[in-house]
Amino acid sequence: MIRRILLPIIFGVLAFGFWVSPDFKEIAAGVAIFLFGMIFLEDGFRAFTGGLLERLLNRFTNRFWKSFLFGMTTTTVMQSSSLVSVITISFLSAELISLAAGIGIIFGANLGTTTGAWLVAGFGLKVKISAYAMPMLVFGVIMVFQKSRSLKGIGYVLAGLGLLFLGIHHMKEGFEAFKQTIDLTEYAMTGFQGLIVFSLVGAAATVIMQSSHATLVLIITALAASQISYENALALAIGANVGTTITAIIGALSANYQGKRLAAAHLVFNVATGLIAIIFIQQFIIAVDWVSLKIGIAETDYTLKLAVFHTLFNTAGVIIMSPMISMLVRNLERLIPEPVVAFAEPTFLNDSALEFPETLLEAAHNETLHLYDNALEIIAHGLNLHRHVIHSDEDLEAHLARDRTVMEFDLDSKYAYSVKSLYSAIVEFLSQAQTEVPAEFSDQLYRVRLANRHIVQAVKDVKHLRKNITAYANDGNDVIRREYNALRYSIAMVLRTINLLRQEDPDTDILDFDEFKIAIAEEHSVANGELDGLIRGHQITAEMATSLMNDYAYARNIVWNLAGAGEILFGAGEASEREAEELLALDEDDIDALTEPMKVGS
Repeated sequence: MIRRILLPIIFGVLAFGFWVSPDFKEIAAGVAIFLFGMIFLEDGFRAFTGGLLERLLNRFTNRFWKSFLFGMTTTTVMQSSSLVSVITISFLSAELISLAAGIGIIFGANLGTTTGAWLVAGFGLKVKISAYAMPMLVFGVIMVFQKSRSLKGIGYVLAGLGLLFLGIHHMKEGFEAFKQTIDLTEYAMTGFQGLIVFSLVGAAATVIMQSSHATLVLIITALAASQISYENALALAIGANVGTTITAIIGALSANYQGKRLAAAHLVFNVATGLIAIIFIQQFIIAVDWVSLKIGIAETDYTLKLAVFHTLFNTAGVIIMSPMISMLVRNLERLIPEPVVAFAEPTFLNDSALEFPETLLEAAHNETLHLYDNALEIIAHGLNLHRHVIHSDEDLEAHLARDRTVMEFDLDSKYAYSVKSLYSAIVEFLSQAQTEVPAEFSDQLYRVRLANRHIVQAVKDVKHLRKNITAYANDGNDVIRREYNALRYSIAMVLRTINLLRQEDPDTDILDFDEFKIAIAEEHSVANGELDGLIRGHQITAEMATSLMNDYAYARNIVWNLAGAGEILFGAGEASEREAEELLALDEDDIDALTEPMKVGS
């Protein structure tokens, strides 16, 4: 609704500007080229987010100062606080980083964005950068058409920088020519009123362009052409700093509650920093003059003094807000709580996760673990076992022999609410993701989809198995009860092994699953041929034997499916290591070959 109203207004203002002054076209074209360059630059850096950026993020966000430096450095390099904000929201939504670490990155990104003002004021306006723009565009476009992803990424970065430089050149030339027609300084406002009005104008301009960098370049070029006063330029810079939060807010609309918390933190920080700058504007102006004198900036070099001001008030905001991070996190967690839903909903899947392949895979992996946790409750209770017993080091065989408790719960409803709905959401997300990711990630996505299928199939088989497990739990026939306890034990041990792998137990690896596959194929009466002897000896009835044969097939499938999910979720991440594990692991033919001699002998 807002966009439908806002877009015609923007078009109307631009049309009026074109009609009033032909020179306005050059300024508008400069802004458009600059924004197009930002898009190219972001696309270029996205090409390199398939591993390096994610590894750096995981490594350098375990302390506030590390996350702060990460945000500052990446924004300085990429010259896009918007891209860093969107990346951070997607990583927080996937729970790769904590909310405090995400806030640290946002703080750093705000300080890192000040380098853009320094580059434009100190280099862009003093050198004929259009001379650098053309070669960059030519080489960049040639590289964009290459097949290599890395070359494409470099091409987009070069072309993006070329367009940025070209945009700055056109804005500078436009303002120089524009002042011959219209003098914008006639609209200058002084005092507190001017401070508020121009701060709002700066915020509005940034919201429209969705780039504080573009707004700052526009301010600096207008200031260099004496089209705005120094005092009003400071107010515009404050407004631009507040307006830049719109990108994070838009990025958080499709994110989960964690992403929304970070967007709120971004807004709080930038608004607080803006208010600090407005309230202490005179003190900041004095500090700018003092710093400028110390580092050799001329008294009348207002563009560089604007860069100093931009750096000072952002630094002040970081210093004041940093001690409040813990309180900010607590309040955000209270104001934006984790949603409680009747049907299980995805926790990690959202549109922002689709932006970067590594984030996408991590989100899908975490959501699969979420599905497994929901399935674990059903599988454990379906076996009449508590999860804490499975995850303990208690002797499971002794526990199963001793405890005959039947756990009453509606398995079908639990499956529909906790597993089925979540599985549907994961499948839909993975189907969409398959069209978004580069080809080299397709295999990993397929494996994640397979792990989900294994988990859901295991739950479905437990639904069939539970009927007779419950029926024979307190049966007077010790033999049939022992047989079903053996099935329960086989499944429970696989669940215990998955938990140990999840806890990174050093004495457990995925090859342990082979032991359970072999065990259920060798050590059960249905598999080793002892069932006929139990019937002939009248130890169990033919009806019991028929049930046991059917349920053995379900139990065997559950063991194999859970083992398959465990191997995918906790196996090696690197393709070469994964291939080695798969070579060592036993498949169904291997198990049959190992157990066949025993079956023949029996």
